[in-house]
Amino acid sequence: MKKIVFITGTRADFGKLKSLIHVVADSDDFEYSIFATGMHMLYRYGMTVEEIHKAGFTNIFTYMNQVHGEPMEMVLANTITGLSRYLHEYRPDMLIVHGDRVEAMAGAISGALRNILVGHVEGGELSGTIDDLIRHSVTKLAHIHFVANREAENRLLQLGEQPETIHIIGSPDIDVMLSNDLPDIQEVREYYDIPYKSYVLVLYHPVTTELDSLAENVRELVDSIIEYDMNYVVIYPNNDSGSEHIFNEYERLGARENIRIFPSLRFEYFLTLLKNARFILGNSSAGIHEAPVFGIPSVNIGSRQKDRFSYCSIINVGNTRAEILDGMERAEKNGVFEPSSFFGIGKSAEKFLDVIQKGSLWKTPKQKNFQNISFSSPES
Repeated sequence: MKKIVFITGTRADFGKLKSLIHVVADSDDFEYSIFATGMHMLYRYGMTVEEIHKAGFTNIFTYMNQVHGEPMEMVLANTITGLSRYLHEYRPDMLIVHGDRVEAMAGAISGALRNILVGHVEGGELSGTIDDLIRHSVTKLAHIHFVANREAENRLLQLGEQPETIHIIGSPDIDVMLSNDLPDIQEVREYYDIPYKSYVLVLYHPVTTELDSLAENVRELVDSIIEYDMNYVVIYPNNDSGSEHIFNEYERLGARENIRIFPSLRFEYFLTLLKNARFILGNSSAGIHEAPVFGIPSVNIGSRQKDRFSYCSIINVGNTRAEILDGMERAEKNGVFEPSSFFGIGKSAEKFLDVIQKGSLWKTPKQKNFQNISFSSPES
């Protein structure tokens, strides 16, 4: 029986990995464990490790890799230390990491240096920020790649990955988005005491390469929220450097009847709120990745997602109040769009299981080879 460790550090990557963990847990061929760390372990962000337990998973190892505000390089080092010790005891056959967070980087480094197969979910994506450095570095450390689409596959080929190690499975969270398991909107509103039927969802994260202007940028966002007469459901930012500026500005929103602020939301409940929102506002990948699946408009602020997928429902605006307000007016008028299938149509978990059940996968060389691309000589 093969042992697989899933590494999760945030509410977002757990949502991506959840359906994959379920199919592994339900299979007689595998033993799973979950290494939960990062934001999951911080009370300020809702101690979301509890959501992993509520999902019915049992073999969970928890590790606190940071305190709030600790630099990213220290978080990386802390995670490698704790994970390395866990791997020494558990001795898995494969690690599964997702995306572009430092926890994924720690998993890829630890696995590669311990000669453990590393599987990377949703490599080959672009954001345009420092996250790309991490995501592409994880790709080079990983042995097996589970990508969302052909475009991502092509980027991995450009990075020199072997074609036989790349598997297109779609984005796993779409399994949940298109399932019949999402709670009813009334249930969600009652659970979180949200009195509004019509609302805007707000998710805004730090841009770690633009910290000098972050305080001013988030001030413009909060000014726009105060000025634009709507109801708002606001979710805390991630814990990247600069998040304190966002928390400071959000204090201006706390006492307003038309605004509800949450440290975190249960993944399925968040999806239901997104599906029923007038639009999503901010710079989260949810506005680029998830919102178009439901056809929900998104007002994407600033540069954090500048190289991401573009769709007719996405309105890209600058950081000034005037630009944000203009985007909000356009989004409110637009209404719902045709859903996008760019990141898949579901059944990612089934495709993932099909791949890992093949005996050949477990013979993937741990010594990686670079796949050269032939370039035609320039004309003289």
